[in-house]
Amino acid sequence: MTKYIREFRTALVATLVLAVLVCGVYPMLVFGLAQGLFPENANGSILINNGKVMGSSLIGQEFSGPQYFHPRPSAAGAGYDPLRSGGSNLGPLSKKLIGTIRQRAIHYRMENDLNPDVKIPADAVTASASGLDPHISPENALLQAPRVAKARGRSEEAVRMAIAAHTKGRDLGVFGEPRINIVMLNFDLDRSR
Repeated sequence: MTKYIREFRTALVATLVLAVLVCGVYPMLVFGLAQGLFPENANGSILINNGKVMGSSLIGQEFSGPQYFHPRPSAAGAGYDPLRSGGSNLGPLSKKLIGTIRQRAIHYRMENDLNPDVKIPADAVTASASGLDPHISPENALLQAPRVAKARGRSEEAVRMAIAAHTKGRDLGVFGEPRINIVMLNFDLDRSR
């Protein structure tokens, strides 16, 4: 019987020690490091304009209207719903996916007044894996620039300069692709009216 009590005591102590470490010390350590090293990201990268929360620079948003750069299509519910994050899981041979991409390409060409021979970047017609990606390719942004410039009453060159200012290169020079956070780009264009 004493053997079982000793085993039980050992198990209880191990459980309590692990609970304190895993449920207390580790989360506080991660919280402290995040607040110290990356406070903006750790707090959601909230965008505020005139005291009003406009969203987060980390999560894509649905921008409508010709004055805005439009994001990648979202497979996350009815447009960038973080509770329904995820891709469509349709394979490359899926007729539904092919039909959806064709419709998106037609809409993109009409919206941006593009000729049928202009190549459309893949990110303009395909959703990201999470459905919440706030980034588009520089090529996508440049094709939208004339529409945005016209709607905002600005020169196309000024809009192209804003695109260049918001273009991020490859991470560490080799990982990923150049990209533009259009939440930040649209936010800055609205603030610089």
